[in-house]
Amino acid sequence: MIREKVRVSAQTPRWKCVESRADDKRLFYGRFILSPLKKGQADIIGIAMRRALLGEIEGTCITHAKFAKIPHEYTTIAGIKESIYEILMNLKEIVLRSNLYGTRDASICVRGPRDVTAQDIILPPSTAIVDNTQHIFTLTEPIDFCVGLKIERGRGYSIKIPMPTDLFHHDSAYPIDAVFMPVRNVNHSIHSYERGSHEMLFLEIWTNGSLTPKEALREASRKLINLLMPFLHAEEENFYLVENNQNQDTEELPIDLCGLKDIYIDQLVELPPRFYNCLKRSGIHTVMDLLDKNRDDLMKMTHFRQEDIEGVMNILNNNISQLLSRRGFFF
Repeated sequence: MIREKVRVSAQTPRWKCVESRADDKRLFYGRFILSPLKKGQADIIGIAMRRALLGEIEGTCITHAKFAKIPHEYTTIAGIKESIYEILMNLKEIVLRSNLYGTRDASICVRGPRDVTAQDIILPPSTAIVDNTQHIFTLTEPIDFCVGLKIERGRGYSIKIPMPTDLFHHDSAYPIDAVFMPVRNVNHSIHSYERGSHEMLFLEIWTNGSLTPKEALREASRKLINLLMPFLHAEEENFYLVENNQNQDTEELPIDLCGLKDIYIDQLVELPPRFYNCLKRSGIHTVMDLLDKNRDDLMKMTHFRQEDIEGVMNILNNNISQLLSRRGFFF
C-alpha cells in the first residue's frame, strides 16, 4: 500500500514529555505539554483527559482472600502478628501489573517464622507484582499458613459488601475493596500566549507503578477515541429502526467496519493470555487485523492449534457478533 505524504502544519498540536521520574516503585510522575491550541481547546482536552485517566483506565487488584477455618475478619491467629483484618488491608495495597481479563486464582503458602511479603504470592501467568517488598503479615512461630486469593481486572472503585447469601464468604473467604485505578492523580493547567489567542496545556500524571505516565496517557487517549468513534461513523442512511422486537435478533444492521482498526484484541473479553500472546507475536494487534486472517493463516502461527481457532471464534461471536455478521468470518 502506498501512503501519500501529508504536509503537517506548523500549527498542528503536538505532545511533549517535559519531565518524567520514578519517586519509588509505586509512584511514577510525568509532566506533558500540548501546544499550540486555540483559545478554549486546552480546557476541553484537559477535562476530557483527566476524566479518562482517572475513570477509564483498567487495573488489576486482589479482590478476595480465603483462609482456613476463620470465623470472622477480626480474628487473631496464634503465631501470626497481624489480625485477619490487617492482612486484608495489606493485601489491598498490593499493586499488580497484568493484561489478564476475568478472575484468576493466586495463593500464598509459607512456613514461619518469617516476614511474608508480596514476593511470596504465587501468581497466574501474565501477572507481575510492582513492589515485591510490600509487607503482608509476619509469622512468629514455626507454623504453616496458606491464603487463597482472587485477582480481577476492572476500572474505578469496587466496594465489596459481603452478603448473607455469599457462599464464598461463608467458606472463610473475605472480599477486599479494590481500587483498580492505576492513575493516582491528574492535574491540568493552561498557559495563554499571543494576547490570549493561543493556549498551551500542561498535564501532570501520577501513577501507582503498574503503568508509566506515558502508558497511561496513551491508554486514556485510546479510550477516548473508542468512545467517540461511533459518532465519527454515524450516518443516518446506515441505520434503521427495528419496529418489531422479534426481528431485532434476526435482522442485520449495516455497520461501518472501519472502526475495527481502532479496537484492539486486548478489549475482547475472556481472551486467554496464550491466545493474546500468539496473536501479538504474529502481528495481529486489532480486531480488523484478526478479521483479515483466515483459518490457514491462523494455523501457521506458532503454538496455535485447531481447537484454538474454535476458541477465537467463540470469543469473537460473544463480543462483536453484530460487527462480524457482515464480514462472514467464522460463521
